[in-house]
Order: sequence, then structure tokens, then C-alpha cells
Amino acid sequence: MSANVPDAAGGIAAVVVTYQSASTIGECLERLRAAAGVTQIRVVDNGSRDGTLALVQRHASLDPRVRFIGNPDNPGFAVACNQGAAASDAPWLAFVNPDCLPGADALARLREYAAAQPAPALLGADLVDEAGERDGAARRRDPDFLAMLRSPAARRLDLPVDTRVALQPVDAVSGALMLMPRALFARIGGFDTGYRLHAEDLDLCRRAREAGALLAVANDVRVVHVRGVSSRSRPLFVEWHKHRGLWRYFRRFEAPRRSPAQRVAVWLAIWLRFPLAVLRQAAR
Repeated sequence: MSANVPDAAGGIAAVVVTYQSASTIGECLERLRAAAGVTQIRVVDNGSRDGTLALVQRHASLDPRVRFIGNPDNPGFAVACNQGAAASDAPWLAFVNPDCLPGADALARLREYAAAQPAPALLGADLVDEAGERDGAARRRDPDFLAMLRSPAARRLDLPVDTRVALQPVDAVSGALMLMPRALFARIGGFDTGYRLHAEDLDLCRRAREAGALLAVANDVRVVHVRGVSSRSRPLFVEWHKHRGLWRYFRRFEAPRRSPAQRVAVWLAIWLRFPLAVLRQAAR
């Protein structure tokens, strides 16, 4: 085993970022408190006003592993994830959305898979909704913005499940649930706080891969992801930062090898799509 990979028995710090998460955070924390291997739980709240804080405080009063960080405003998902990681010291980090409901052995099994790899691994799970339908964001390839301009089919980043393997290599997993060694997270500098919402997980996964990490999904570790609970009431905010995040990702990873005309074309494609996306979200 590499010196950069902690032991499979090492503790897991679960980091949960909340915003208006009252409908799911209670069950999420119950699951994490019952989860094997979880030695620390850090909840970072980004200015909730819906009762989320009272639920978190109740769990914190019952379990010393639960600690709470309250931001007076919403500095973004990436900032809050880094805050939660910095407030813990377990050798493994698990970033868990408040609308993810992991089973009792889910995180421990991810840790076991990761610890068995010869190099550091950043792993995701088989995410499904409450009806059992798979979340396409769990298995993704890197965006290729120029290909997206040429073909609508290239805009789909999700990859099919490879049922032949338990651990499926991918370019990126979903930020809704990911586990990695703390040493890997520190080496790549954590989440890029230039992202406010969306694409920060694609960015983190790409930098982890470039640092030599394995990116994969444990196909036999299934976790329910309710999805989008905190964002349904603010479609404009969500879509603005989603499109802003895509542009930031393009500038960071793809723009240097594209011509000025291609960069302009990508910028137009991203921002002309923005009003249509807002209308679709509002209609939902």
C-alpha cells in the first residue's frame, strides 16, 4: 500500500454542507451517526433560515462527533467543504450532501475499496433516487466544450454502468457523495473556491486525476440521493452559478488550447443557454 493511502480502519470525517436542508438533514445525520467508520461529522451551514440549524443542533447535543459551523451568509459549496475538512482531522474525508442517505456500511465499504488501491483513490457510489433510478452524474467523463458545440450528444457527460466490474474507473464522480484520503485532498489544495455552485466537483476530480489518483465509482455501493432539495426555490441563483462554473472550468482546463474564435463561441454557447435553463427550472 502507498504511504499516501491511509489504512482501511482509519476514521472517516463526514463533511455535510447545508442550505435550507430541513427536509432531509435529520435523516442524513441519523444515517451518518449510525455509519460504520465515521468518527467525525462536520456540518457547515450556509445561512439556512428554514429550521436546518435546530435539527443539526439537536444531533450535536446527542453525539459529540457532530460539530457545527454556521456561516452568516452563503459563501458557496466549495468554501464550506474546505471549512468542514479543515475543522476535522480524520485520515479519510467523505463529502456527503444533506440529501444523501447512506446505508450503515456504505462509507466503510468505499474506504475499504480505496485503501486497497496502490495509489490514492477518489471514489463515488452508485447514486439512485427514491424510486431506484440511477443518477447520471455519478459517472461522468470530462466536458469537451468544442465537441459540445459540434454535437448535442456530446453535452451528455454521464457514462453507462459497467456491470462487469465492482469498481468502475471514470473521469469524475458526483460531489453529492465522494470519499478520498485527506492527504490527497490536501495535496491538490481542496476545492477551488472560485466556484460558487456546480462544476467544483468536476474540477476537483480532474485535478485529483492529474495528480495520479484513481477516480472510480463503487457500483455495488448504492446510496439514495433525493437531489436538489435546497435549490428548487431559487432557479435563477442555481443556473447563474452553474453557467458561471462551466465557464470557469472551460477557462481553466480547455481554453489554453483553443483559438480566440473558439473561446468566444464557447462563451456564447454557455451564456445564450442561460435564460432557457432558468425558464426550464422555474417550470419544474
